[in-house]
Amino acid sequence: MKVLFDSQIFDSQKYGGISRYFSELFKNFNNREDIKYKLPIRNSENEYLKNIKPFSDMAITSRIFSSLKGRSFLYKIFDLFDKKSNKNLLKRELKKQDFDIFHPTYYSTYFLKYLKNKPFVLTVYDMIHEKYPQYFLLDFNKTILNKKELIKKANKIIAISENTKKDIIDLYGIPEDKIQVIYLGNSMIKTQNKSINIPEIPEKYILFVGARDGYKNFTFFIKSISSILRNDRRMNVVVAGGYSGKNIFYKKENILFKELDIDKQIIHYSINDEVLAYLYQNAMCFVFPTLYEGFGIPVLEAFACDCPVIVSNTSSLPEVGGNAVEYIDPTNSLSILNSIEKVIQNKELRKEMIKKGQDQLRKFSWEKTAKETLSLYSDIL
Repeated sequence: MKVLFDSQIFDSQKYGGISRYFSELFKNFNNREDIKYKLPIRNSENEYLKNIKPFSDMAITSRIFSSLKGRSFLYKIFDLFDKKSNKNLLKRELKKQDFDIFHPTYYSTYFLKYLKNKPFVLTVYDMIHEKYPQYFLLDFNKTILNKKELIKKANKIIAISENTKKDIIDLYGIPEDKIQVIYLGNSMIKTQNKSINIPEIPEKYILFVGARDGYKNFTFFIKSISSILRNDRRMNVVVAGGYSGKNIFYKKENILFKELDIDKQIIHYSINDEVLAYLYQNAMCFVFPTLYEGFGIPVLEAFACDCPVIVSNTSSLPEVGGNAVEYIDPTNSLSILNSIEKVIQNKELRKEMIKKGQDQLRKFSWEKTAKETLSLYSDIL
């Protein structure tokens, strides 16, 4: 079986859940004889690809490319050149027709005119743009239109949760048997490194991971728990990753922190996998107050690092969290406050949550994701 992928997501993500998903598929496919896959790509800054044999040679070029970031004009030129170059490589492969199935990594429709009669599989990660358009720029209208066209034309759709499958059916009326749910896995492992090269972390902290804008609900979360920080000046909120520009936090965020009198207790760290694992391991709890997720990989990451998890009771998250987490209503300040106080004040509860998290984590693996994906490919042929 020959499967062709494109570089869409690897052109735009250095880190991220979607590029992690495809990278883990590639790793698992490398260990199998029943599939040959191809990803036509000349260069990418994606960190996950650099650890996979066919793409590790890109690392040197990528480091040179990254060094141009301070020279924004040159960086933009090289960035545009590489994306166009990667797309041209893919078009050549499409024209050769030397593949059985095509699997795009995001929602651009450029490939449709080159497919001829070859089938394609589309992975739908969430329906966030359709359900919460108020949180996105008008530019995402094109993403919505592209996604809708591909959903209707795909031979088979992979939904990464039952909730995502339900949303696809509800919004677009797609037949249920056209959609297969294939859960994601976890790549995070506990670190044994006791001397991580980051500034000293506080002894007591609540962990928030990733993007903070819009539906991620960070501002509402901070307002909801500000009294915890004011009542215990040793308690902090550690923010891992997400926006990491020159000023780290947005101006409006810094103003809010000062107004709430907690500005000395909100700390940001840039991360790689080892730093993130360290932060999970040492947190009193990880809080995921998002309004919507297609899956929720950070929940599994926290489980893997023995970190108690407090998570929204919305969208796909009950599928991932099971009975191993403390659930909150992300639109209710009192729900957020009470749940966090309950967890951070009860050491025995945290131990119990860690044990349940380990049990829940066993239900998910990238090996299972890859196996089920291969089965889906076979069903199409």
